[in-house]
Order: sequence, then structure tokens, then C-alpha cells
Amino acid sequence: MALPQLTNHDPQKIFRPLMEDGVKEIFLPTEKLASSKEPFEDASFQMKLSLKWVFFDYSNLWKASFSCSIFLLLDVCVPLLSHFFFSCSDCDESHQRPFDTVVQLSLSLFAALSFISIFVFGRRYGLRKFLFLDKLCDESEKVRQGYTKQIQHSMKLLSAFILPCFLADSAYKIWWFSSGGTQIPYFYNMFLSKVVACLLLMCSWLYRISLCFLVCILFRLTCCLQILRLEDFAKVFEKQSDVASILIEHLRIRRNLRVISHRFRLFILSTLILVTISQFFSLLVTTRPSSPVNLFSAGEVALCSITLVAGLFICLQSAAKITHRAQSVTSLAAKWHAFATMSSFDEEGDKICPTPVGFHTAGFDEDTDEGDGDDMLDNTNLMPIYTNTISYQKRQALVTYFEHNRAGITVYGFMLDRTLLHTIFAIQLSLTLWILNKTIGIS
Repeated sequence: MALPQLTNHDPQKIFRPLMEDGVKEIFLPTEKLASSKEPFEDASFQMKLSLKWVFFDYSNLWKASFSCSIFLLLDVCVPLLSHFFFSCSDCDESHQRPFDTVVQLSLSLFAALSFISIFVFGRRYGLRKFLFLDKLCDESEKVRQGYTKQIQHSMKLLSAFILPCFLADSAYKIWWFSSGGTQIPYFYNMFLSKVVACLLLMCSWLYRISLCFLVCILFRLTCCLQILRLEDFAKVFEKQSDVASILIEHLRIRRNLRVISHRFRLFILSTLILVTISQFFSLLVTTRPSSPVNLFSAGEVALCSITLVAGLFICLQSAAKITHRAQSVTSLAAKWHAFATMSSFDEEGDKICPTPVGFHTAGFDEDTDEGDGDDMLDNTNLMPIYTNTISYQKRQALVTYFEHNRAGITVYGFMLDRTLLHTIFAIQLSLTLWILNKTIGIS
């Protein structure tokens, strides 16, 4: 973006493109939040706090400069310090770090990709629009409450992924600095130098994995909202509806899925490529005959591999889940059409009334326990049929439309469904287990 030509060199004017209303929405004042009566505003405030927790704040020039400085320090400078000053090639076998280049480069690139993605999202949309909170008031009460719970659950899920990785790496770094003695390079005062270096490396690790998981959790959260909308949409087949209203609602959901796909497609594709390359390089350096592979020297490689793969599969699993739910609408509409057609034949010659017609089948137990994944979109229960609601031709046209317009998350035209997820999962799991077998002995 070209900077405007200024005569007085006003820094506020220089950074004005970075501080438009959409970006300022990311961090609303606490007073404004307190006056809000919507429950999802409180949940969105937790999301804003998570962004501030990773020092992502572009509400003014100084905070933007501070955010960029923290990023450069913890994602670039500290990993470089770790690589050039603490490689410890002359140390004993337990304290050598021959695989530090792969670890630092992989984690820093993933964190940089996440940081750029969050900046672009905030610059273009703002948090409210990005999470579809600006349109949540048009949804049903069930969808609003469900989305509020999902936001709160996402914060717990973010902590559940970050804390184990951070604690494991912190334990390793504390052991490494405390047991290394004079083998570990230091400046002037050995104790103070080790304490500062250990804290910087721990903060850098925490900052980078937080950025990596944050974008993945944001993608999962936006998918959860569309799943709630799809489950609410499924209820139209259980009440009197017309084709126009069903079609309009489905088009709105398809549009939201297309918007999500366009926003995240570059991030998902880049993450898949980055994680795959990182896995192959990790295997390459750990399978060399001369590599001193043990738990102490290669433990960080295994931890980094688990972190990257976990972030990737949060995205892929969320995309495959919403794609499956969106395509389940076709089977739901076909079942609705079949029941309505058979019911209309049963009612021939009788007076047609707009009441639900019970459909009973011998040997079919409707009270059979459902599976854990069953819901409004994916179940085998019979449904009430309004025989005179929609004509046969309109129902058939609607089912045909659903069959030829399958919705879901796409990446440059490729549908992220369960088939693709299983393929990628098999490849990544094989690579990860191979790395774990070579590093910590898990196969």
C-alpha cells in the first residue's frame, strides 16, 4: 500500500489506513461493552482479550508499533538468538541442539503466517464483522445462545492446546539451562544471563504457539456459527414452508460459506504446505545416520511437529464437519420429499388438511437411540408432513437444486470434505508417528 504524500509528516496520518473503523472495532472500550445488553457481546469481549493477550492491538499508532515490535522480537530476534548463540555444538550429547533450525524456522513461519492473517482480517473486516456478530441479531434465540457458548468454549479450547505445549517446552528449557553449567554460552554474569535467556525463549515459544492456534480457533468458531444456522435451517422441513423461503435461506447460508472459504483459503493452503514441508524436513534431519537423536536433543522437534499438525487438523476437521452438515441438507430434503409424496398418495380421495400426517412403518422404531453425531441434519427419524404445503413439482425442483448445488468449505475449488480429510490425515499421521518414533520412541 503506497503511503500518502504528506507535507508535515504527521505519523497519525501515515498510519491512518491501519486504524479505520473496522480495525478499531477489534478493541472496543470496556465502558462501551458494559452498556451492551447482548450476551454475545460479553463473549466477544473474551475474544478481544485473547487478541490483546498476544499483543495484537492496532487501535492507535503506538499500540500498533508495540504490536509489531513484540512480533519482531519474539518471532524473529529471539529465535535467531536461540539458533546462533545457544546451538551448543560443543556441549555433551544431551545438551546439543542439532535440530534447532528446523524447530525455530517452522514455528516462526507458522506464527508469521498467523500474524499476517489476523492483521488482514482485522484490517478488512474488524472482529464483529469477521465473526459475523454484526448479523447475529437477525438469527433465532437458539442460534445466538449457541454461538455465545461456542465463543466461550473456544477460549477454553485455545487454552487446552496452548498450555500443555508451553509447559512441556518450559520444563525442557528450564532443565537445559539449569543442568548445562558452563557449557551454555553466557554474558558476564552466568546466572543472570541464563535466567534472561530462558525467559525470552519461553515467552517466544508461548507467543508463537498462541498465534498459531488462535487463527485456527477463529476459523473453527466461524464454522460453528454456520453449523448452528444449518441446524436451525433444518427445522423448515418440519413446518409449513414454501420453496421460496427455503431457497432464500439456503442461498444465504451458501453465501456465508463462500465468504468463509474466500477468507481462509490462502491460510489453510499455506498451512497445509508449510506443515507438510516441515514434517519432511524433520524426518530428513532425524533419520540421518550421524544425527544424535534422543529425547533431550530431539524432544523439541516432536513437540513442534505435534503443535503444527494439531493446528492444521483444527482447520481441516472444522471444514470437513461443516461441509458434511451442509451436504446433509440434500438427504434431509430428499427424505422430506419422499415422505410427502407417499403421504399424498395415502390421502387421495380424502379431505386434505394442513395438519401433520403421521407416517408409520412396520418394524421401524423411531425411538431408537441416536448416535453421538446425530442432530437435526443427520438422523433417521421420521418427520411430520404437511401434505398440501408444497406441490410435487416444487418439492422435486428443490431437491434437484440441493443435489446440484452442494455447499461447503472450498479451497480454490477443492471441497474440504471427509474424503480429503481422511487422505491428509493418513499422510500427516504417518509422518508424525515416524518423527515421534525417531525422537521419543513412540510408534
